[in-house]
Amino acid sequence: MMRPADEEAGVASPFNPLALHKPALKTGLMNPVVLAYMGDAVFELLVRQYLISLPNNKSHHLHKEATKLVSAKAQRELLERWQPHLSEEEADIVRRGRNTKSGAPPKNADPADYRHATALECLVGYLYFEGRLERLGELFHIALSERE
Repeated sequence: MMRPADEEAGVASPFNPLALHKPALKTGLMNPVVLAYMGDAVFELLVRQYLISLPNNKSHHLHKEATKLVSAKAQRELLERWQPHLSEEEADIVRRGRNTKSGAPPKNADPADYRHATALECLVGYLYFEGRLERLGELFHIALSERE
C-alpha cells in the first residue's frame, strides 16, 4: 500500500518497483507518443535481458541480435504475433499508438512498419506504467517463442 506522503511526493506505485517517479497524468490519458517513448526503453531492456541470458555474450553478437529484435520490421512482426492474445483494452492502446502522429520514420524504415512499431512500444509503455509487469512478461514470452 502506498503511503499518503509518497502519493503527494509523486513516488510511483509499489506495483512497479522500477517506476521510481509517478507520471504527471494517469496512464490512460497520456499521449501515445509518450507511452511509446517509455515503451521503447522498456522493450530494449527486455531484449537485452533476454540476450544476456543466452550463451553467447560477446558484445558484437549481442548488438547484432538486439538490432534484429528492435527494428521497426521486427516489432511489427512481434505485434502481429501478439494481436490474437491482446485484451480489448490492450488492443485499444495498440490502435491509439498506431494511429498517432509520431514524426517521420527513419529513412531505412517502412512507414507502415514504423506505425506498428510505435503501437507495440505504446502498449509496452502502457503496461509498464500500469505496473503490469507479469503481462509484459507473458507477451514477451509469446514474442520469443518462435525464436527459440
